Amino acid sequence: MTDAMTAGTITIAGHGGDPIEAYLAHPVGGGPRGGVVVIHHMPGFDRENKEIVRRFAAEGYNAVCPNLYSREAPGADPDDAAATVRAAGGVPDERLVGDVAGAAEHLRGLDGANGKVGVIGYCSGGRHTFLAACSLRLDAAVDCYGAFVVEDPPPNMPKHMQPILHLAPELSCPLLGLFGADDQYPSPESVAKLDAELSRLGKAHQFHTYEGAGHSFFSVDRPAYRPEAAVDGWRRILDFFATNLG
Repeated sequence: MTDAMTAGTITIAGHGGDPIEAYLAHPVGGGPRGGVVVIHHMPGFDRENKEIVRRFAAEGYNAVCPNLYSREAPGADPDDAAATVRAAGGVPDERLVGDVAGAAEHLRGLDGANGKVGVIGYCSGGRHTFLAACSLRLDAAVDCYGAFVVEDPPPNMPKHMQPILHLAPELSCPLLGLFGADDQYPSPESVAKLDAELSRLGKAHQFHTYEGAGHSFFSVDRPAYRPEAAVDGWRRILDFFATNLG
């Protein structure tokens, strides 16, 4: 690990060349190194996700989190931005893919980059991780309890949050999935269905489900936080990226 890094808000080219806000962190000096795109959860482009970006930089990666809500609510508080986007139906899948593509391209262009890029997301970001990995050429993907990959969403969810299991044949890279046994979205049954489909297709993947954990077990500020699951999950994530991103 390193404590010497550069971090801050930048502007990158997202879907359709749109300028969007993003948070970038990278170690100072050294290389070559892989890159990680962090896809934020539905609550938005918040402190928690910026901490995750810095964690990856401390582990030796270039990392960036694109603000998926920066078009609808530039400069807004994360909660206000999330409410605005939810009211508009959520982030369209095509735009999400374009924004992740722009973030990955930015990482590949940094000094010291080795050209390999992985993606990770939590909650809605887990679904978006699977979507990105099935739509772009990536080197590794980590889905942390991504809902609505398999199951239909409840009526109160954004209209763009629809199942995407049909994209599984296009998965372009190894996938690590981390889930809670007490979660409802995704439920253990949904996780098992995704696991079976990826196995049928011969897609490289590793799934692990934590007993006694529900949704958001990585989130240190929430009652759902489960330290043992989160610590083991981080170990698996770092081992997985070390293997696939170099």
